Parts: sequence; structure tokens; C-alpha cells
Amino acid sequence: MTSIKSLICSAALGLTAAVPAAAQTGAQTGAQTGALTVELNKFEEIDAGGCRAYFLFRNGTDNSFEGFEMSLAILDGNGVIDRLLSIDAAPLPVARTTLKLFEIPETSCANISEILLHELTSCRPQNGEETDCFPILELNSKTPAVLVK
Repeated sequence: MTSIKSLICSAALGLTAAVPAAAQTGAQTGAQTGALTVELNKFEEIDAGGCRAYFLFRNGTDNSFEGFEMSLAILDGNGVIDRLLSIDAAPLPVARTTLKLFEIPETSCANISEILLHELTSCRPQNGEETDCFPILELNSKTPAVLVK
């Protein structure tokens, strides 16, 4: 009986020691791989025709990015791809929010229903190699058009 009680106590102690370690590992992983949020914040009609898009880039990761280029598909009011647009948003400093403005020529803001981030042509941390940033990207929009990946 004593040996069974001792085994149960040992197992319970092992579990309680393992839970904080697992929680700590998860917390460390989260800190190292914080989100990089891309927000389509505002549209503005351009006098000469076209639409100016205001993007906010919130870098919650532990890295500054010296390379960050996106290829976007602009979908019209019918959900049909109107054009492709490549934008370079670098640099993106660590723990900062950066505002970038991009013009979408010959397209009314009211006629944009969706913007698809279909490719990251560059995502390079400072002093690092190109990396796949899709897993850390979070997208949102405060405009009538949705921003999706």
C-alpha cells in the first residue's frame, strides 16, 4: 500500500512540475513570435482619379524587418480581380506602428470590395534571411473592403 501511495504522490508531483514548465515554454514562444498586424485603416479618393489606401503595420514581433513586400489583388464591387498591386512597406521597426500610404490608380475606393494578400514577395528580418511571415500575420480592415490572406 505504501508503495502505491508513493507512486501516486510522485506522479502528482511530476504533473504539477510539468504544467508550469509547459506554460513557461508557451509564453516564451508567444513572445518570440508575436504578431505582425497589417490593418487597412482608411480609403481616400484621389482628385486625379484613383484611391489612396492607408495601411498601419503594427510590429509586435521581436524583429525589425528590413524587407517587407506584399503583392495584393484588388477586387472590384463584383468580386472580380481588377488589378495586382505590389507594395514595399519596409522598414518595419520592432515594437512600432508604421503608417504607409499607397495609391491604387484608376479605381474608385467605393468600387473596392476586397483586397487579397496573395503573396509576400519579401519578409526579411534585420540582419536575417528571408522567412515565411504568413504564420505571424494578422490582417484587419476598418474600411468597407475586407483585407484577407
